[in-house]
Amino acid sequence: MNELLRTLPRVDDVLDTITEKIPRTVLLDCIRKVLDNCRNEIIKGEHKSAPFFSEQKIAEKALALAKSRLTPKLRPVINATGVVLHTNLGRAPLSEYVAEHVKQVAMGYSTLEYDLETSKRGSRTEGIENLLKNLTNAEAVCIVNNNAAAVLLTLSALCEGGEVVVSRGELVEIGGSFRVPEVISQGGAILKEVGSTNKTHLSDYGQAICEETSALLKVHTSNYKIMGFTEDVSMKELANLAKEKNLRSIYDLGSGSFISFAGEPMVQQAVADGADVICFSGDKLLGGPQCGIILGKKEYASKIRKHPLYRALRADKLSLAALEASLSLYLDMETAKAQIPTLTMLLASDEELKEKATRLLGLLNKRLNAKLQKVSGQAGGGSLPLQTFESWAVAITQGEDLTVEELEKHLRGWKIPIIARIHRDALLLDVRTIEAHHFYEIAECFSICN
Repeated sequence: MNELLRTLPRVDDVLDTITEKIPRTVLLDCIRKVLDNCRNEIIKGEHKSAPFFSEQKIAEKALALAKSRLTPKLRPVINATGVVLHTNLGRAPLSEYVAEHVKQVAMGYSTLEYDLETSKRGSRTEGIENLLKNLTNAEAVCIVNNNAAAVLLTLSALCEGGEVVVSRGELVEIGGSFRVPEVISQGGAILKEVGSTNKTHLSDYGQAICEETSALLKVHTSNYKIMGFTEDVSMKELANLAKEKNLRSIYDLGSGSFISFAGEPMVQQAVADGADVICFSGDKLLGGPQCGIILGKKEYASKIRKHPLYRALRADKLSLAALEASLSLYLDMETAKAQIPTLTMLLASDEELKEKATRLLGLLNKRLNAKLQKVSGQAGGGSLPLQTFESWAVAITQGEDLTVEELEKHLRGWKIPIIARIHRDALLLDVRTIEAHHFYEIAECFSICN
């Protein structure tokens, strides 16, 4: 053991063998880390000969470790799962137009809170407010960092100390085990459940109203549906009741769509139905950046803006730049459908998807056992739980020398990680979420499978 320990090279000797441009401090730390690991392996008796610890081998391990440390954890991937709003992969991708606008804002100074006409301090959300008012007919707008924050802020500003009436069938849990009852409690309000899990009537809300009632809250169950013997109260009915009783009506719309999907309430309709405050996400069906959007009556928006939490939860300049650019595309709905990736993917026709899959299949290594396969999936991101999206995929059941599981791991380890899914012993590359310019990258990845 002592003889092997003495054969370990010096740090400087290893450093001299590395010619790649890696920051010296990072390399030194990685070389020391690798040498420490080697000493521990020798002491544990895991190696019996010196060749395992040559300068070259130590240098290779240290260089790999250094490159790993210098590679950002947050990096681009190719989404081949078919799930458009894949939460783990960042939900809605931004269009090239939006990304370019964000890049320009990020790389220099901007008019974030500067009015070019008056040369005085301006509003950071004025452009967004004007767009949303135009698109939805809402009176006022507030922007925060996500929809959970939007609901929390709204409850804190408008309902603290009072009761908030909610249907039992709408006590939603979103990702990360965050639940509506907990958000209401954190907002300083008191939850008052009405109705049953499957049926809630307008009279249930009416009977629950008392002196302590602050608001009637409707929560859109955007990530699940209760089927069968069911009944719920529409936002319009709830808004009318709230107005009659001099209460606030709040609508947690969740996914927030500006176009019509089967069974999905639209933001414009929620405003028309008379909800006093509406909250929804920017990075779901809207197809924009992560943020929480609050639309409401002027008097309530003013109270929300004055609440201390508003500054703590407000969106940053890059999110605001991405949101404003995304919303501008909605000024013409056909432009939005063509340029917002989320909409383009969700609205792609069967013919378009099959043609894409055929092109991808034609580029792949002919020694792969691959074929076209019809598949189905969902929008993802807690949206459209009942809507199935039919698509086409390239299905691979065997690589040249690799199993399906080994192929999937190989894809994840590629220079641009390719995230696919395995279903019934086949690796599926669903083309709904694959950009056509990534086809050659995927083909190159498969061409060197061994």
